[in-house]
Amino acid sequence: MANVAVIGAQWGDEGKGKVVDWLSERADVVVRFQGGHNAGHTLVIGGVTYKLSLLPSGIVRGKLSIIGNGLVLDPWALLEEIEKLRGQGVTVSPDLLKVAENVPLILPLHGHLDRAREEAAGGGKIGTTGRGIGPAYEDKVARRAIRLCDLADDDASLKAKIANMLSHHNALLKGLGAELIDGDALFVKLKELAPRILPYADVVWLRLDDLRKRGRRILYEGAQGMLLDIDHGTYPYVTSSNTVAGNAATGSGQGPSAVGYVLGICKAYTTRVGSGPFPSELFDDVGKTIGERGHEFGTVTGRPRRCGWFDAVLVRQACKVSGIHGLALTKLDVLDGFDELKVCTSYEIDGRRYDYLPALASLQAKAKPVYETLPGWKGSTRGARSWAELPAEAVKYIRHLEELVGVPVALFSTSPEREDTVLVQDPFAD
Repeated sequence: MANVAVIGAQWGDEGKGKVVDWLSERADVVVRFQGGHNAGHTLVIGGVTYKLSLLPSGIVRGKLSIIGNGLVLDPWALLEEIEKLRGQGVTVSPDLLKVAENVPLILPLHGHLDRAREEAAGGGKIGTTGRGIGPAYEDKVARRAIRLCDLADDDASLKAKIANMLSHHNALLKGLGAELIDGDALFVKLKELAPRILPYADVVWLRLDDLRKRGRRILYEGAQGMLLDIDHGTYPYVTSSNTVAGNAATGSGQGPSAVGYVLGICKAYTTRVGSGPFPSELFDDVGKTIGERGHEFGTVTGRPRRCGWFDAVLVRQACKVSGIHGLALTKLDVLDGFDELKVCTSYEIDGRRYDYLPALASLQAKAKPVYETLPGWKGSTRGARSWAELPAEAVKYIRHLEELVGVPVALFSTSPEREDTVLVQDPFAD
């Protein structure tokens, strides 16, 4: 049977939480493999809303849930999220939740530096959440990170690691005119934290290898979206990790063969949070209507999302870079009632036609969408659970998106409720 990686095929916020929750009923294990607590998933189960940032969506279903080495982990945020879920009646224990022992930690200093740099950037800010994800990834690649396993080390070793880290960060903070970090106070915080977080530590790569050999179904859950990938996204307006499907293996300690099927999640339109290029963005009443109908506000930040027509160029690009086998199309019902719909099929930049988004930021900023107009539908798609329940124009819309993107729709959803999902192609099938 195929193990499945679920990734965002746009700029994030595509509805991965619901899709992963829907698929997790048939999985044995759910793995988060990148990002941090800057990503949010909202699940609606039996009328109860669960908001997750670090915990894999499968935890709500009682599935073995794993946080891989590809994340940067704010341990205090994780413990807070665990307690919040427990308050909603969800069991979260070291038996059900495993955290890679080699995961780098997000410390209070990372958020402090993140916010200080954004403030200093003024109009040139990237639009980060200010939660320290970027600085924590920087420490990882600079080989000065404090990892979860370091909390089990002796005091002298931990203090030496803190001192090494602060020799870099305090110099930066001083240059920004920001408050410096007290190493002794940070050491005390980490020592207090250790007995609370270490019970969840595990040799994740070894556990996953064993689970695969025993034929367990594994679902790899990505955060953000492919267009925010540090290498392949709209750089520099991206996140600090690789959001592409290839990182599902690397970010959990597995080889490339660990993933048999890649499911890309995309909305029936396009949204983006924060700064950066967005060729098909709408600034009129149509964009406002889409945002209101789709309740387009960030799960973590609460910021309103920018809204626009479906961009087939970007989704096609995401499919190629991530090797997407099938799409999960979400929020089809938001488009109910429009007389006509537009789809971006290419760009015009300085008089030249492009069927992809160039890497150069100055060209991305000048990209003008070339649209194809399709008829809308008057009937409702909300709550539909089969092709037969969709208006004919809605079926045509989905089929045309498949042609433009070059990848079939494996499933689509027509409301926030998990049951309102139509399975076309089973990702778990061999």
